[in-house]
Amino acid sequence: MTATGLRRFLEPRAPEVERCELCAAPAGADHGHVVNTESRALLCACRACYLLFTQEEAGTARRYRAVPDRYLYFPSFRLSAGDWEELQIPVRTAFFFHNSVLGQVAAFYPSPGGATESQLPLDTWERVLAANPELPETLPDVEALLVDRGPDGFGCYLVPIDACYELVGLVRTRWKGFDGGQETWEAIEGFFAELRGRARAGGEHG
Repeated sequence: MTATGLRRFLEPRAPEVERCELCAAPAGADHGHVVNTESRALLCACRACYLLFTQEEAGTARRYRAVPDRYLYFPSFRLSAGDWEELQIPVRTAFFFHNSVLGQVAAFYPSPGGATESQLPLDTWERVLAANPELPETLPDVEALLVDRGPDGFGCYLVPIDACYELVGLVRTRWKGFDGGQETWEAIEGFFAELRGRARAGGEHG
């Protein structure tokens, strides 16, 4: 091996520059994301491309939509154990968003295999929404209601869709054995603690 070749392994390498997946320009460390509404792919975007897809055009279907940065927490969220069973969610956490291509709400939950879709009974979900009139409407495709069944009951968060996939990635990469392992559950608890820290309180029941 030549001295030049050996230097590749001895000298620190510059970190790879993350690039915009729309125009290939450097995305920046604090870059945003856009959703491809047809494929459901989440794409890194530079500031210019991100801003390009923040404006909604009335009556126009958009293939790409910018993911906003709105975080709300609803600690008084009302959901019974029976409704949770009817929603066919076999784990403690799921997220719900409006899929504009299908024209209906979709429900997913994190699993060791990635984001798993639940066949959401729409009448049950409508009943849940009716019991929680303080919940604002989410923006189609880019915002979700993330529901977590903790030891003290159910909590609900309105979050950007990329936060949901962050949780999915956390579960997928850390899960060990049958029950996930202590490290995984500590990471999940840390995720929700951080979420509560950055979210502002939503409306309360009157």
